[in-house]
Amino acid sequence: MPYIALEDHLPGITGLLEYSKGTAQPIRELTQFLLRGPSTLSEAERELIATVVSHGNQCTFCTTAHTAAADLLAGETETAASVKQNIETAPVSDKMKALLTIASQTRESGRAVTAEAVARAKDAGATDVEIHDTVLIAALFCLYNRYVDGLGTALPAEPGYYDVLAGRLVNHGYTRLPQGYDHLKKTFTTN
Repeated sequence: MPYIALEDHLPGITGLLEYSKGTAQPIRELTQFLLRGPSTLSEAERELIATVVSHGNQCTFCTTAHTAAADLLAGETETAASVKQNIETAPVSDKMKALLTIASQTRESGRAVTAEAVARAKDAGATDVEIHDTVLIAALFCLYNRYVDGLGTALPAEPGYYDVLAGRLVNHGYTRLPQGYDHLKKTFTTN
């Protein structure tokens, strides 16, 4: 049960973003820019960064949501599952292994990012912009994970919610739906 009054049909971050639309707007805009804006990293790769960080932070809602989005963007389920288990053996490029390692270090602490990890990423072909964006995405998802879990948000009662959410993230991005989320009242409730 959430620590504050949130709408029952909006689990996880969606309920919090609807609760405080004023603070939600800049967070949504930053997320939209970082995860869906122009980048040399694919949208699936950026979702993998969100997945690895959320998984490391043990945030069930965010891990499941971003795994589903990464899977939908990649058209398969092996990669996201693999990076959560072991970045080094996951079926991603050496550059992504290095960037996901930097994301994991950022999750632990900004000071945990090592010069060696950055050098490894550069040696694997990562640009300064990709390294910057990886750290910023990781830091942003630490915010999301702590926001979701710090206010005790509910998980969806139905696992299918994550597939609907992934479709929304892939097709509409991180901006608020113009019509809001009342349509979900008929479909989903929370635990």
